[in-house]
Amino acid sequence: MKDFREILDNDSIYVFDGAVGTRLYDKGVYINRSYDELNLTAPDLVREVHEEYIDAGADIIETNTFGATRNKLQPYGLESRLREINIAAAKIAREAAGERAFVAGAIGPLGLRIEPFGPTSFDEAKAMFREQVEGLLEGGVDLFILETFSEVHEIEQAVYAVRELSDLPIVAQMAIQMDGKTTFGTTPESFTAALDKLDVDVIGLNCGMGPNHTLNALEKMRVVTDKKLSAQPNAGLPRDVQGRQFYMGSPEYMAEFSRRFVQAGAKFVGGCCGTTPTHIKLISEAIRSVSPRQSISEARKQSANVAELKPHDVEVVPAEERSRWSAKIARGEFVTSVEVLPPKGCDAEKTLESIRLLKEVGVDGVNIPDGPRAQTRMSAMATAVLVEREIGIEAVLHYCCRDRNLLGMMSDLLGAAAMGLHNLLIITGDPPKMGPYPDATAVFDIDAIGLTNMANKLNHGLDLGNNPIGKPTAFSIGVGVNPGAVNLDEEIRRFEWKVEAGAEYAITQPVFDTEQLRTFLKRIEHVRIPIVAGIWPLISYRNAEFMHNEVPGVNVTQEILDRMRKASEISKEEGRDEGIRIARESLLEVRDVIQGVQVSAPFGNVKYALQVFEALDEFKRAAV
Repeated sequence: MKDFREILDNDSIYVFDGAVGTRLYDKGVYINRSYDELNLTAPDLVREVHEEYIDAGADIIETNTFGATRNKLQPYGLESRLREINIAAAKIAREAAGERAFVAGAIGPLGLRIEPFGPTSFDEAKAMFREQVEGLLEGGVDLFILETFSEVHEIEQAVYAVRELSDLPIVAQMAIQMDGKTTFGTTPESFTAALDKLDVDVIGLNCGMGPNHTLNALEKMRVVTDKKLSAQPNAGLPRDVQGRQFYMGSPEYMAEFSRRFVQAGAKFVGGCCGTTPTHIKLISEAIRSVSPRQSISEARKQSANVAELKPHDVEVVPAEERSRWSAKIARGEFVTSVEVLPPKGCDAEKTLESIRLLKEVGVDGVNIPDGPRAQTRMSAMATAVLVEREIGIEAVLHYCCRDRNLLGMMSDLLGAAAMGLHNLLIITGDPPKMGPYPDATAVFDIDAIGLTNMANKLNHGLDLGNNPIGKPTAFSIGVGVNPGAVNLDEEIRRFEWKVEAGAEYAITQPVFDTEQLRTFLKRIEHVRIPIVAGIWPLISYRNAEFMHNEVPGVNVTQEILDRMRKASEISKEEGRDEGIRIARESLLEVRDVIQGVQVSAPFGNVKYALQVFEALDEFKRAAV
């Protein structure tokens, strides 16, 4: 076996194993006993698990020692056998690995609160880690993996303990929660910056959440470190099924995300709780298919081409034939739309009546948001069906990832196609904490990038697992983009992935800073697709303040704020009229660099939106 540092110096991608504990549980070992003790009492069983992962394609296996520290062994009366357990674990893994895989000495948190949050001192913590390091070194590990840590001070002591005894490579991995932070509230950027200063070789994430949250955090981490990255998420979140905990992330789903981890900069991928040899097998195959021992940059260039996977008897519907909206975009024509919220109750007549005005004056489409700001309203899909059937104007259906799992989203999209809906705007969705029901559960199995990929596959006659669905869908696939994002580099990276996944047009967040939009468009010329600008007619100074301060990604310039303040001081009507004037001016200022406009109807009043269109020659005669 080569020195592990040799693979750190190349650009190939390597696969860690999955959950050892999950496999031991599957084999009948109940959770009321010490899994670390099995290194002494059932070595053949532990070896069997290691061999399963190696056979599945793992390049690196971890020792069965996650809880083999003094404090974790004490409840089982095993603290006196700590050294023996760690030595045995390393030797078992070494025997299983042979020359086929590297062996990583696994070290987890102590299960104690250390200073400044608890009574255990830094020196005491380091001494406890040192005991475990000594045993793993004697057993013959190739590297160390410090995993599932939530507190930076604690993982620091583990690093110091290793470095006092060894110069072997260290993989340092933290765990995050649903909010994207550790249980101590540390952001990925913060703990990555802290780990970057330590003598570690790889910085990563494991356990905690499923692949979607891991990917989001990984994207933030790579901008603050040049060190190699790793990702070993759980197979989603556990679900209680008749008293047993099951992880619902399928091997196919995990494999799909492994490619995304590589695109986000990960050099090492694998799995944690709930992952099995089947997960690792598909992850390994996915990594090899994307980049069989190639560099990360090459892997980005060679992502799977959906068009090449489509069934031979499937004819993809050309963009010009999917819908009138899609046809105009494909021909390079300017499109117009108005965003109208779904009704709050089950009576849609008032909403439909306002949309009739849009059809009468020749607006191309009506955008139907999907639970914006986590508000509860009629289903966006149901509203879109009513709009198309009863009004005859095309709907642009916003569809978010927040409320549905993978199966639900697949079913919804197939149903949307069957009901004749063809225009999509795919978004990740606002978290429930923004809305009136903050305790509601968010799903987020995938984000907008993954959902774009799913819709693109459906257009090529394939489901998410690349299985034929028969007649393909005919979606015009749009995505959201935010020219005013705080982290613009990250926004552009995500936009690149959306285009790669199959996005055909994009609609921006409300634009109040036209120079900001022009700057953004210059930066995406290499992946430019038709851009539809979001224009929001302000109706008061208070409305302008709200948009600027409370709507993420929206930047209302000081000049506009001043204009709205002065106008609103005169009268409510003057404030509204000034907002419409500003919206018209903004539209004209960017007309030459966009291919469409989406005007929001403030408080559902489409007449205000239509007055914005008066800036366009084709709407002047039809203005209300």
